[in-house]
Amino acid sequence: MAAFITRSPGETAALGRRLAAALPGGALIAFTGGLGAGKTAFCRGLAEGLGCTDPVSSPTFAIVNYYRGPRPMAHFDLYRIHTEADLAAAGFYDYLDQGAVVAAEWSENFAALLAQEEPIRVDIQILDADTRRITIEGVEL
Repeated sequence: MAAFITRSPGETAALGRRLAAALPGGALIAFTGGLGAGKTAFCRGLAEGLGCTDPVSSPTFAIVNYYRGPRPMAHFDLYRIHTEADLAAAGFYDYLDQGAVVAAEWSENFAALLAQEEPIRVDIQILDADTRRITIEGVEL
């Protein structure tokens, strides 16, 4: 496990780009962290690092946003998904099977299920208005 301190959304995104360089295709990243912690900022950098060029936005209302690129990414918000059937219907397993990097916010809602996929875990804690403590487990950075 590695821990990092970031002091701005830009630094959080830069850490996402750094993680992208270490990921295999089909990687699952399980995010935890409160509302406004910076999960989407991290995913913005992650998508950039994967070569995706579309603007990254929170998948809160869409459930999943898909970003095309040399290494595609599916960005899920699991907050409003309640069953494994809903998860499958949203294409979660399809994206993994296609080799896309899958970034799952609010992963704690499916912790036991996602553990079977051996995810990389990213936890983002708010320390103050600008500062975050980000721990990454499951990959060497």
